[in-house]
Amino acid sequence: MIETAILGFGTVGSGVAEVIDRNQKQIQRDLPEGLHVKYILDLRDFPDSPYADRVVHDINVILDDPEVRIVCETMGGKEPAFTFSKQCLERGKSVCTSNKELVDALGGKLAVIAKEHNCSYLFEASVGGGIPILRPLRTSFSQEFITDVVGILNGTTNYILTKMEAEDLDFDVALKQAQDNGFAERNPEADIEGYDPCRKIAILASLVTGGNVKFSQVPCEGISKIDKNDLKYARKIHRAVKLLGVCHHDQASNQVYVCTAPYLVSEGHPLYAVNDVFNGILVRGNMVGDLMFYGSGAGKLPTASAVVSDVVEEAQTLGRNINIGLNNTDADLMDPSNVREQYFIRTTKEDEKTVKEVFGDVIAVSIPEVTDEFAFVTSEMNEREKDAKIEKLAGFRKAIRLLGRFDLDSPEQSAQA
Repeated sequence: MIETAILGFGTVGSGVAEVIDRNQKQIQRDLPEGLHVKYILDLRDFPDSPYADRVVHDINVILDDPEVRIVCETMGGKEPAFTFSKQCLERGKSVCTSNKELVDALGGKLAVIAKEHNCSYLFEASVGGGIPILRPLRTSFSQEFITDVVGILNGTTNYILTKMEAEDLDFDVALKQAQDNGFAERNPEADIEGYDPCRKIAILASLVTGGNVKFSQVPCEGISKIDKNDLKYARKIHRAVKLLGVCHHDQASNQVYVCTAPYLVSEGHPLYAVNDVFNGILVRGNMVGDLMFYGSGAGKLPTASAVVSDVVEEAQTLGRNINIGLNNTDADLMDPSNVREQYFIRTTKEDEKTVKEVFGDVIAVSIPEVTDEFAFVTSEMNEREKDAKIEKLAGFRKAIRLLGRFDLDSPEQSAQA
C-alpha cells in the first residue's frame, strides 16, 4: 500500500478517507499497490470516528515519516496550509489539494517547489468539485491553444438564480431557501458576491496561460443586486441570467481577459440549461472546437473523489514531477476596460429620447410588472464607452452583460423573437 496523509479532517478531508476505503478495489485497477491513509492531521480528536487512531496533532509526525509519499491538504485558507504544503514538497512528498484560496494565491510557487524536489502539486478539486476539468486541460488539450473557458462555477448562486426564475422569488427568499437546504453558508458572501467562482476562473486562466492570474486582479461582480425582474426581462429576450466566470486567451497577443459577473445567456447555449446546484464549464480549443463539462461542482464525496484522482496520479508517478504547466510568473492580463461587450440596460421611460440619441436605434423591451421603465440591448462597446453613455441617462437602473462569446444567435434576433 502507498501511504498517504490527510491535513484537515473536515467535510472534504473525511470524504477523502471514505473514498479511499470504499473504492479501494476501483483504485487498485490503476494502482495495484492500493492506497492507505496512515495519518490525519487535525487540532481536534475524533473519538467516534473509525479513523480515530490515525489522528495526529503535529505536522512533524507526517514530515518525518518516510513511508508517507502523498499528502492531501484539505484544510482551507492560506495558513498554515501553505507552510505545511511547502514543507511536504520540500521533503519530496507530493501534495494534492481542494483549497482554491491557496491555489489562487500561491499555487504557482508551490508548483515550482514541487518541480525542484521531484514531486507533484495537483489541485483538480479546487475548481469544479467532482467535475474533471484541470486534468483534461493539462492532458487531453495539451496540443490545443485554449482560447476560451466560460463556466457556471458556483452551485449556490446557480441554485438561487434557478429558484428565482422558476418560482418568481425575490433574491432574499431564494437565498434563504438555499441556506435552509444546506446549499448556502450562514455567511454566503463568498458565493453571492462572486468571490468563490472568481477564484476558480482565476485558477483556470492560470492553467490556460501558464502564468499566474490572481483573484485580486479579476473584475468580480456577484448576484446580490439581481432581482426577479431581471429574470423576466431575460425570459422576454429568450435568455437566462447566469453567474459566469469568463476567460478569453488571445492567441495573437497571448494576453488574457478574465472576469466574473452575471451574464445573459441565450437559449440553445449549452450553459443555458445548467440549473440548480450543478456546474457547467465550456472550453474552446483552436482545433478541437467547443467541449462541455457538466456535473456536481461541490459536495463532500464528489470533491473528495477529485482529490483522490490526484492521489492516484501522483502515486503512479512517484519520484518525478507532473508538469502542470504552471510557473511562478504572472500572466499578461488585458485591460478589462478595453474589452468590447454588449449590455442589456434598464432605464426609465423618461430616457426614451436620450437612449435613441446616445445608443442609436435599439429595440425596446418591456415587461408588464414594471410600467415606468424599459430595457434594450446595446451594440458592442468597451466599459468606458458604456459608462460614458450611461451617465447621460437620467433614470438608469441597471446594466447586465450579454454572453456574446459562444452565442448561437444574435441578441437582436432574440429581442425580435
